[in-house]
Amino acid sequence: MDLSDLIERNAAFTPDKPATFFEGEALSYAAFNTRIAQTACALRSEFGVSRGDRVAILSLNRPDYLVLLYACARLGAMLVPLNWRLAVAEQLFILSDAAIKVLVLEQAFAGILPALETRLPDTGAIGLDFAPPRGIAFDALLTLARGNGRNPHTDLSCPLLIVYTSGTTGRPKGAVLRQEALLWNGVMSQHMHGLTSDDHVLTVLPFFHVGGLNIQTTPALHVGATVTIHSRFTADAALATIARDRPTLTVLVPATIQGVTDHPAWATTDLSSLKAVSTGSTIVPPHLIDRFVRRGVPVLQVYGSTETCPVAIYTRLGGDLARSGSTGLPGLCCEAVIIDHAGNELPPGTPGEIAVRGPNVFHEYWGNKEATREALHDGWYRTGDIGRRDADGYFWVHDRKKNLIISGGENIYPAEVERVLLEHPDVVECGVIGRPDPRWDEVPVAYVIRRAGRAVEAEDLRAHVLTQLARFKVPRDIVFVDDLPRTALGKVQHFMLRQLDASVSSKGEAI
Repeated sequence: MDLSDLIERNAAFTPDKPATFFEGEALSYAAFNTRIAQTACALRSEFGVSRGDRVAILSLNRPDYLVLLYACARLGAMLVPLNWRLAVAEQLFILSDAAIKVLVLEQAFAGILPALETRLPDTGAIGLDFAPPRGIAFDALLTLARGNGRNPHTDLSCPLLIVYTSGTTGRPKGAVLRQEALLWNGVMSQHMHGLTSDDHVLTVLPFFHVGGLNIQTTPALHVGATVTIHSRFTADAALATIARDRPTLTVLVPATIQGVTDHPAWATTDLSSLKAVSTGSTIVPPHLIDRFVRRGVPVLQVYGSTETCPVAIYTRLGGDLARSGSTGLPGLCCEAVIIDHAGNELPPGTPGEIAVRGPNVFHEYWGNKEATREALHDGWYRTGDIGRRDADGYFWVHDRKKNLIISGGENIYPAEVERVLLEHPDVVECGVIGRPDPRWDEVPVAYVIRRAGRAVEAEDLRAHVLTQLARFKVPRDIVFVDDLPRTALGKVQHFMLRQLDASVSSKGEAI
């Protein structure tokens, strides 16, 4: 059995039921299943995709994104979702690191193709909504499908997703999630949300994040529910869909909660169909949760990461939501503990590192044994997040991973931005931190030491970073300094920079 069998079974039970709605069109479970089978056959016959091969996708949300996921499951191949907000240089690193066999993409992102042809000339190209110059359109590919597309050596133990997450070394790492991780993650989501085939999920978060893909979307499809897909989030579209199509569940991160609740239509939109809204990805400000609660909609919190698929700790619909700030209990199918530096479990009330173990946890970092050894200890994933639990087992998250900046739901690791800044010939040293922002939660800020005798300006450095990294990673503010706070070994102390930045900001001084 592989993960695509769940779609096939739902197609047998309820063939005419809509699996997805997208831009006014419904795709039934029968049609969804047929398209998955055709895609698997065509990838195998035309591109030689088989067990263990990597297929990348660079696209906004659309039903064929999910088709490709389950086609890879059927073949025993791995899907590599690309963040469309990344710079081409970042995307090319991932494509090269994962040794991609085929890239599936939308025409809006065709700018990567010339570089792909130069850097990875053996990589095939499939256009979701166009015919690439040296490739084929997706619908045309499906007409070439032959055979059954099944690999007899594929089962739930096969890796299915490689999701790249920025690392503290400045280069992203590919977390490998097996098919079984998505299966058990789905079971926990169903437990968390009381999710059944009667539910209707609205998905507005990007599929290239495990949150958009796996908190509700794949769990809903596994149980035979219906998913309405938005290509990308807009407050207008989200509120209009809630009022018109009456979904029962959706996932919003703090930035999208703020976007929805600040919208002029918020006060008049009928929210009565929503049995809950789920949120996570960061420590969620209580005032944002209260905006939904005051409208009679429960807000569930989920804690996890790319490495946990992501569902690991959560509050449950119908459960105890009265513990202010708590992210809930360990999931139905995994374990979570608070440990000290040596890995010993700490007693209730004592802060320490959160560690997670279970079938939802990633298998390895792609091609990076050292990083895998650092993160996994006897099956326990050490998250790097600091939290505590009470005597009843409920968790609170105090601090995020070391130095991590979360801006509008996107993860930014300072080391990655620092690496690019240091490539500029006029920069001697730098430190990047997050500064609180009312709209994005945080924005990146860089403290920079210029090379002696050079007069590089902030705009020059921002333009330089933009050639290598996504716009959301470009420092909002660049502060030139003569020195940086350091440890005895000369390492920049980011926490001291954050304190300095907060102190200057609170005094209203220009920085």
